[in-house]
Amino acid sequence: MQVPLLDLKAQYARIKDEVEPAVLEVCRSQTCIGGPRLTDFEQRIAEYCGCKYAVGVSSGTDALLLALMALGVGPGDEVIVPAFTFGATAEVVARVGAKPVFVDVDAETYNVTAAQIIQRLTRNTKGIIIVHLFGQMVDMKPIMKLAEEKDIFVVEDACQSIGASQGGIRCGSFGDFGCFSFYPTKNLGCFGDGGLVVTNGESNDVTARMLRNHGQHAQYGYRMIGGNFRMDALQAAVLNVKLKYLDEWSGGRAANARMYDTLLSGLPVKTPVIRPGNVSVYNQYTIRAPKRDELRAYLTGHGIGSGVYYPTGLHMEECFRSLGHKAGDLPVTEQLCTEVLSLPVYAELSPEQIEYVAGKIRAFYA
Repeated sequence: MQVPLLDLKAQYARIKDEVEPAVLEVCRSQTCIGGPRLTDFEQRIAEYCGCKYAVGVSSGTDALLLALMALGVGPGDEVIVPAFTFGATAEVVARVGAKPVFVDVDAETYNVTAAQIIQRLTRNTKGIIIVHLFGQMVDMKPIMKLAEEKDIFVVEDACQSIGASQGGIRCGSFGDFGCFSFYPTKNLGCFGDGGLVVTNGESNDVTARMLRNHGQHAQYGYRMIGGNFRMDALQAAVLNVKLKYLDEWSGGRAANARMYDTLLSGLPVKTPVIRPGNVSVYNQYTIRAPKRDELRAYLTGHGIGSGVYYPTGLHMEECFRSLGHKAGDLPVTEQLCTEVLSLPVYAELSPEQIEYVAGKIRAFYA
């Protein structure tokens, strides 16, 4: 049996009769950037996220970069970020000339906590980028309280967690900005690169819209230095179709995760821990596995896809070597990097495929 880590063709087969006419309509209209499809998507996704405003942009990375630019982050500023995340989270801090300050993560949820952030605050701390990793939200209440006390910003990197919630409130709506990715592998993915910025602040929305279009407040009227962060109409059309299925797909992932939880019980692997009050959308189903690399090779040999997110903490990556980190600085992150393994969890998986994956894991440890 073959079980890929992700099967986008299976998802497309179900929705192609809706997607293809939407794409063809864009081709015929030749409104290729922005336009009514983007406006419609922004309105619908803002409502979905529980935010007043949504700004479609060119990628999740550009969403993060735009948020920092809108908040005026620059040289001399420090921004606290987790080390256990995708490189873009810290990359954008460096790109605006600020210093990323890495913190460790919780050993059970893999998310950053307020207690860890407090330890790295300095007089130069401008704000925090928290990451809702693998589909589960960070504990936001103490972080927002800390940010208010210290008068610093919070940007939510929700690129892996669209639709996740905490106490009934969806991610992206807590901080100054929420940032999302629509990379094809996400729960809500487009046909290329795409991203989103959400906010509840009117001035943040106005600034974000100018920044995504070269800082223009009117044609050839450049109020600030911006960039080309615009979303293609083609991607907005695809996302408009897919959005109606998002909760169903995330629910399917959650059901598959529960099946894994049961089938992997009693094995030496550690299954995901979801905190009370949190609803995870399981962008990844990530276990901690003894002999991780040997297990992964064994699964590959039996036709099962898997992923390692992430093999190295950002504090140990070459591009951040100038920050002076050494092995042992962030022990939880460094331990996770040797143990984490993500299994197939996409909604189109069959129960037989999940049983096959779990059975091979059980056979490996037997």
